[in-house]
Amino acid sequence: MSIERVEEPLSLKDELVLFVFRVYQGTNGAYPALEWVENKPGTDDFDGFREVYEPFLEFRLGKEFDELYVLRDSDGRIIGTVALVYNLEGKDVWWVPDEINDAKTGLIEFLMVDPSYKGRGYGSRLLEFAIERLRELGKVPYVITFPELEAYSYYMGKGFVKVMDYKEFVVLKWKEVRS
Repeated sequence: MSIERVEEPLSLKDELVLFVFRVYQGTNGAYPALEWVENKPGTDDFDGFREVYEPFLEFRLGKEFDELYVLRDSDGRIIGTVALVYNLEGKDVWWVPDEINDAKTGLIEFLMVDPSYKGRGYGSRLLEFAIERLRELGKVPYVITFPELEAYSYYMGKGFVKVMDYKEFVVLKWKEVRS
């Protein structure tokens, strides 16, 4: 399986909504957090999920992500995603603290793996790819996540270090390990 760059992210919106719903189900509604939704849909309510998540996803695909990558299984189904956000100027990135909102910052976003593929190294592969791509672009890799999510300890175990708490988030920076 290879990591493919998506040249027209909006063209995958419907497929990505289904993929993210599988992640939502597999995390028992923990991710995506849907923090802006007062009454979160149940994990068996695809229509409710699509209603609240699709406009958000459409915005991210069309206006926020600078690069989007997908990993597909042998049947062509999306099993993993990662997005990069590094052109921060002019974007409403309210969750990015001023201290890192500059031209050197590269954010790793939308890193997800289908729960039925968990534990096979696909997340690590996507993360390593994202770090390397940001480094090629001359950016410092950051992740902004919620401290209570499983993702927080995952990133810490993959070489990220906490640099600050910001609003309800935690800001992590990739710490290059030299041998």
